[in-house]
Amino acid sequence: MLDDIYRDLDDRMTKAVETLESEYKKLRTGRASISLVDQVRVDYYGSTTPLSQLATLTIPDPRSIVIQPWDTSVVGEIEKAILKSDLGLTPMNDGKAIRINIPPLTAERRRDLVKIVKKRAEESKVAVRNIRRDINEKIKDLKKDKKVSEDEQFRAQDEIQKITDDYVKKIDAVYGAKEKEVLET
Repeated sequence: MLDDIYRDLDDRMTKAVETLESEYKKLRTGRASISLVDQVRVDYYGSTTPLSQLATLTIPDPRSIVIQPWDTSVVGEIEKAILKSDLGLTPMNDGKAIRINIPPLTAERRRDLVKIVKKRAEESKVAVRNIRRDINEKIKDLKKDKKVSEDEQFRAQDEIQKITDDYVKKIDAVYGAKEKEVLET
């Protein structure tokens, strides 16, 4: 019974860290990354389709992304979708492919990005603590229903706190790496 609770705790906290990592991938840091255009959806013959399903995405150098559509008739729609997205990027269309140049970040933009990175890390820590609270409530309910003893309850809560601390350290490590990336690029 407690093993299931620990497994649930670990799964949920792992998802919180993975969500933070995926959020960080979407942040523009002055370095080209395919994940910058992952969320772009293109109107392709009446249905919205992810960009990755319409074209080959490559990074020929650290400051540019090239989008080579398999069907060249959709180049204009891809360009429109990128302009509509909130990425702040300007695509260059040559009729066959689209090139996106990633401008270098200003010092002010770097400071703003660091604030965003820190805020998202704090949100993830809050999510982990909320998961801890939910699991502790489950343990208390088990104690109330006399399915675990008081000693088992306190041991479980200690273990849950140790696991929570480990995940907070993982979030701090992810945050530190992203902060360093933002400040370096």
